[in-house]
Amino acid sequence: MTMVSGLMDLGFSTICATPHQKTDQYLPSLETIGSAHRETTAAVAERGMNVTIPLAAENMWDSTLYERMESDEIPGYDGNRVFLLEFIPTQLPVGLFERIFDLRCRGILPVIAHPERYIPLWKAPDLLEKLAGDCAMVVDLGALSGHHGRKQAKQARKMVLGGTAHAAASDLHSPGNLKCARAGIEWIRKKAGSDAVQRLLGTNPAKILDGKHPDG
Repeated sequence: MTMVSGLMDLGFSTICATPHQKTDQYLPSLETIGSAHRETTAAVAERGMNVTIPLAAENMWDSTLYERMESDEIPGYDGNRVFLLEFIPTQLPVGLFERIFDLRCRGILPVIAHPERYIPLWKAPDLLEKLAGDCAMVVDLGALSGHHGRKQAKQARKMVLGGTAHAAASDLHSPGNLKCARAGIEWIRKKAGSDAVQRLLGTNPAKILDGKHPDG
């Protein structure tokens, strides 16, 4: 409950639960995740906390996700046709754009988690623009505040100021990350203004959760 109340203090009214799904490392069953989610939402309701907690997953682009894409069983945001994914930071998957094209043709919106971490995009603006044209790009607030490395901060800030980032998220793993999230929000406010805070943390995330590309 500490993380929930901490995010509420930062102004969040919707907190998406996105447990990792990664082959041979973080792969709890969807039934186990669903049970934990129900227990959490029940505890939140008992405490009268006015917050919504949609359930999804942070899907590593690996064999498990590939199988789920083939069977149309990707764990998305409360069953919507939109899902969160991540890559290995040092390389983009072979056939990535062909697979994304197929997903978009099927009415599915991929959401790229922390795109500032992917090294192949750092010096490839055309590639970044192409990926952002097909997917929703969600930068990490901790990266904006400089807590994940100098190069990652530079890329995240460039994406926000250049308009490539569609949204920003806490990527909260523990209560200790709340400070990073707060600092990231303040960076956006200081460098891009209050309208950007609303767009990146309110308006665009709502569109994404509704399965709509923010630029569409």
